[in-house]
Amino acid sequence: MSPLNSSNPCLPKTHFLKVPTFNPFFKFQPFSFNTLIPSNRAHALPFTINCKLKSSQDIKNNNKGKKGVSQKIVLSEVSPPPLTENDDDDINGGSGNANENAPIRLKNKGGISGLAKKLSKKTLLILSNLPLAIGEMFTIAALMALGTFIDQGEAPDYYFQKYPEDHPVLGFFTWRWVLALGFDHMFSSPVFLGMLVLLGASLMACTYTTQIPLVKVSRRWSFLHSAEAIRKQEFSESLPRASIQDVGTILMGAGYEVFLKGPCLYAFHGLAGRLAPIGVHISLLLIMAGGTLSAVGSFKGSVTVPQGLNFVVGDVLGPTGFLSSPTEDFNTEIHVNKFYMDYFDSGEVSQFHTDLSLFDMDGKEVMRKTISVNDPLRYGGFTIYQTDWSISALQILKNNEGPYNLAMAPLKVNGDKKLYGTFMPVGDINSPDVKGISMLARDLQSIVLYDTEGKFVGVRRPNSKLPININGTEIVIVDAIGSSGLDLKTDPGVPIVYAGFGALMLTTCISYLSHSQIWALQDGTTVIIGGKTNRAKMEFPEEMNRLLDKVPEIVQTSLSEQADGIRG
Repeated sequence: MSPLNSSNPCLPKTHFLKVPTFNPFFKFQPFSFNTLIPSNRAHALPFTINCKLKSSQDIKNNNKGKKGVSQKIVLSEVSPPPLTENDDDDINGGSGNANENAPIRLKNKGGISGLAKKLSKKTLLILSNLPLAIGEMFTIAALMALGTFIDQGEAPDYYFQKYPEDHPVLGFFTWRWVLALGFDHMFSSPVFLGMLVLLGASLMACTYTTQIPLVKVSRRWSFLHSAEAIRKQEFSESLPRASIQDVGTILMGAGYEVFLKGPCLYAFHGLAGRLAPIGVHISLLLIMAGGTLSAVGSFKGSVTVPQGLNFVVGDVLGPTGFLSSPTEDFNTEIHVNKFYMDYFDSGEVSQFHTDLSLFDMDGKEVMRKTISVNDPLRYGGFTIYQTDWSISALQILKNNEGPYNLAMAPLKVNGDKKLYGTFMPVGDINSPDVKGISMLARDLQSIVLYDTEGKFVGVRRPNSKLPININGTEIVIVDAIGSSGLDLKTDPGVPIVYAGFGALMLTTCISYLSHSQIWALQDGTTVIIGGKTNRAKMEFPEEMNRLLDKVPEIVQTSLSEQADGIRG
């Protein structure tokens, strides 16, 4: 632009824009940022400037009270038309074709990414909803309670009889519900695992959208420069003759992190209380992850082994999920050396023990331990639990011949007490009316004997070597051979679950720590102080008053020097 001389006194400082007469475009250099538009293209921004000359009379009539003519050129604030890409020939008057695909692709790309961001934000907002998370936890608790009510791991015939269709539980619950939803193996069923995944997603969404932003805000040094803002805090007080440096020293002695910036002070303590909720969420995620791994990656099995026999671990264990993978330790052979019981004075069984030896594939004993209830054996990733017992056989002498082993079978009786029995035929065993001597036992302490007519004859203890004559047959009870009931399990999720519970207890305790923030402002000779806390609302004012009572009062002679020092 350059000034244009004119004889009109009304336009002493008017400027005109010099533009080509036949080319109303301003040519710009290509954009420097990376787009789909080629760099050898120029961009044209079309606009028009309308000017209207006014005479001195018009100015006097329309601008009374004004000192002069406006010297501004006002451009319209309406959004310009979208950029179009033209060839150089087109700008110079040629007939080149405009490339309209590039801006369209940019627009579509932005629309897809924007839609994805909106969907992700909406999904996070839904998952982080507290009522939804509470409902998920109640649903998981209800499924766990249902899993304890329904017997787990039974054959389908068991559920056919337990939950028949002609007599449904609660009017609708039958075996179809159990088998269709996988309630016969509740803790590895898709419904239960799906609820765990949903609850885990809610915890992660809540951590991302709520807890992490709170921690970021808590770590900022937020100074308040207004006395009114400080007085609006939960606690506020004014110290008429005090120094903000002294306040900071007192707060540092109380364990606060203190920051000074001119006349402003910011202090906080208990930031761990803000971090603890994130730790609680991580702990819950660990527990659920460990439980899920246990459900889909474990091996389980049970076996009842008579004393003196062997079994191979891999023959007993069976997979529980699609992540279950056997190891070389499954080739370990286990030998039951001895099984015995402890008894109360009343004769009831108090504890039972099994002496086990473990052998590798070369037949070398790698471990030996006597296990009992609540004292398992752990080796090579699998665990052996003592869970049950039975009587497998009686060893007897018949007329000083033998010994003979008579197999014992469990008998059904009312109540939860065990009863085992065996039968020794007397006479012609091929006769349809064969008779014999019956022997019953409730434990390994004593054997009750009955004659061929079913009449009680006597009681003998194993290893007592006392004979008893029944219907002309002399019998000696040599030994009662017990069987050990063992449960075997590999559970890779147990360490994760234990770590999660340990972290949960620790972070729950830490979450009770108060996160307190304090602001102060030196206003002349007065210190205005205020603060807030997220917990211990009642104790916080008492703590603040106790700390402020320790702030020394500045004598009048040094007030002006203190104030000047702060201003400097």
